[in-house]
Amino acid sequence: MFKLAPSILSADFSNLGEEASKIERAGAHMIHIDVMDGHFVPNISFGAAVMKSLCGKTSLPFDVHLMIENPDNYIGDFVTETTEYITVHREACPHIHRTVEHIKSFGVKAGIAINPGTPVSALECILADIDMVLIMSVNPGFGGQEFIPFSLEKISRLNKIKNAGLLNFEIEVDGGIHAGNVREAVDAGAGIIVAGNSIFAGGGAMENVRSFLNKMNA
Repeated sequence: MFKLAPSILSADFSNLGEEASKIERAGAHMIHIDVMDGHFVPNISFGAAVMKSLCGKTSLPFDVHLMIENPDNYIGDFVTETTEYITVHREACPHIHRTVEHIKSFGVKAGIAINPGTPVSALECILADIDMVLIMSVNPGFGGQEFIPFSLEKISRLNKIKNAGLLNFEIEVDGGIHAGNVREAVDAGAGIIVAGNSIFAGGGAMENVRSFLNKMNA
């Protein structure tokens, strides 16, 4: 089953609990938590306290995306009963196997993200040990960017490696996804779709979630 993980980076922060409730009622599967530190990416978003403010406001699991330097120092801060995935960037982790083991030590699923300029081959040594790969289809740091077309080729290549090796990791894609191109990402092999602006823009989150789900499952 294809899953939708709306990114609350684009939600109304003055009413975050209600925003989360809306996407849950509309059928979203997870809440994507974009954490930026202003160093690894040129923007600052929010930290664990904002994420934890949603505990008890929604039953949707947290899909935590750490776009930060030295993520090992902060992984424990994002562990809650609701946290399903914690994803770190391959580019930020020189000892990636150790970082994956650190995430798993909390009983949380481990994901690895790669930027548009990082090839899929950079992950081959760790694919058997992880639960998810996040293909960034924009250069991370800001919402509202346009989808980078060659991301589809990376998704397809990763999906072929997964199937050939009988591996179990999920493939997630994040960046520039909207109702007009989400089916392309799904057809290429993505199983989890992250969307921010195209979900929350204009205040029609529930309608937009349903539109995405219809396109994904068409």
